[in-house]
Amino acid sequence: MRKIILLVSVFALSFSSCEKDDICDANTPTTPRMVITFYDFANPSVLKNVTDLKVVGTGLTDGVIFNATATSESKFLTSGNTFSIPLKTNEDATSFSFTLNSGNSNPALVNVDNIKFDYTRKDVFVSRACGFKTVFMLNPTNPYTHTIAADKWIKYISVEKSNIENENETHIKIFF
Repeated sequence: MRKIILLVSVFALSFSSCEKDDICDANTPTTPRMVITFYDFANPSVLKNVTDLKVVGTGLTDGVIFNATATSESKFLTSGNTFSIPLKTNEDATSFSFTLNSGNSNPALVNVDNIKFDYTRKDVFVSRACGFKTVFMLNPTNPYTHTIAADKWIKYISVEKSNIENENETHIKIFF
């Protein structure tokens, strides 16, 4: 009788220790960032590079990190025509200041524009290992708030994709 109880106990314990390893694959899509591409205002079909652009969320002191391997202030700067920024997953709006030529010694060349993006959020189940991701839908009637002014560098903003579900496409076009 003891041998049967021992055998059943060992058998039961062997099944209780078997558990599938749930590891979230690094290639699994997670909460997407909003992709912004810059264009020439005078020639709207031509991509245009920004120089030393710094993007800072309202209420934050540090900017969005574009270059994690850089040191000091340069990790917050980007140059190029396309980049991605994160939206808040716990609020329905995110505000940013976009500073062109950030850190330039000539203050006349530094120009700041403020943009607020309005959206709705939806949590989508990815997997047991990865959990949930948040996808965003820009507000169809008023996706952003931005004041166009002669002294500002951003001249026009166009929404290309209202659904922000991945980072493989441009969501916003900015003309300057």
